Amino acid sequence: MAPAHADIDCHMRFNLSGWSVFYKTATGSGTITCNNGQSMHVHIRAKGGGLTFGKTEVDDGHGAFTGVYNIREVLGHYATAEAHAGASASADSQVLTKGNVSLALSGKGRGWNLGIAFGAFIIEP
Repeated sequence: MAPAHADIDCHMRFNLSGWSVFYKTATGSGTITCNNGQSMHVHIRAKGGGLTFGKTEVDDGHGAFTGVYNIREVLGHYATAEAHAGASASADSQVLTKGNVSLALSGKGRGWNLGIAFGAFIIEP
């Protein structure tokens, strides 16, 4: 039997689209599944500011969580900081943290973007 406080492996598949003109905003949805059988559908928001311009769309993005003991721990606000430049099709990856929980994101998308942005990546039920 596994210890009561063993890490579980949780992964997220998501779609996200948004725009930025100084203020960056994006919304989307996804599904989180864990190796202990838990799963949940989630809403995703990304917001922030900086010197940033563009429009992007990510289809079939992937996320991997670490430091998780219960699926509910993946919910909340993750801090972000990014520099980006791209046009047409692009790929990106980023690691975000929220306390002891880390989220490694990767995805391919379409659109164009240029700038530096700081903000939050928010996962809600």
